[in-house]
Amino acid sequence: MARSGQQQRTVKAARRPEVRLPELARWPGGGLEPDGDYDGVEFADLDLTGQEGVGARFMDCAVRRCVLDEAGLAKARFVDSVLEGVRGVGTDLSEASLRDVELVDARLGGVQLHGAALERVVVRGGKIDYLNLRKARLKDVVFEGCVLVEPDFAGAVLERVEFRDCVLRGADFSGVRMTDVDLRAASELDIARGVDALAGAVISTVQLFDLAPALAAQLGVRVLP
Repeated sequence: MARSGQQQRTVKAARRPEVRLPELARWPGGGLEPDGDYDGVEFADLDLTGQEGVGARFMDCAVRRCVLDEAGLAKARFVDSVLEGVRGVGTDLSEASLRDVELVDARLGGVQLHGAALERVVVRGGKIDYLNLRKARLKDVVFEGCVLVEPDFAGAVLERVEFRDCVLRGADFSGVRMTDVDLRAASELDIARGVDALAGAVISTVQLFDLAPALAAQLGVRVLP
């Protein structure tokens, strides 16, 4: 009985961020600065195309409806912040750190988050194409009601990550290490590569049937009528 109870234990839920922004000062405009320090600032309706904020720190900030095409934010740090309605192609957030962050209704393409660290992050709504999370570290992250087209998680470490009512299309999980990853509530689960890396994840019975051909191919099993 003890063994049965251990096998049936529930997956640990992700801890969600609790972002409570103070009264914010509106950003007057101008360019971002490398290693800039932004505390309690609201960036709203700005075109930040090509801006360079490498290594910048954003604490208690809101970035709303801004254009982030080719914005350079590698190694930036976002803490207790909200990014809402942002849009852009080729945004560079490689090796960035996001802690206690809400990303809401984003429309992004080719965003670079490889090597990044995400902790207590919610990605809610919106659509992200070709999300690069290779070798990133995700802990207590929830993808909720969003569409992820060909997301690349290859070599990443996922701990307490949930996919809820979201679309995962053409996902790459090659070499991923998973602990308490909950895929059961994903509205669409399409894994292009890395189905063999699902150890540590929880899926539904229906999803198991959908993934059966890929699992059989990975095991070298031929299924004949």
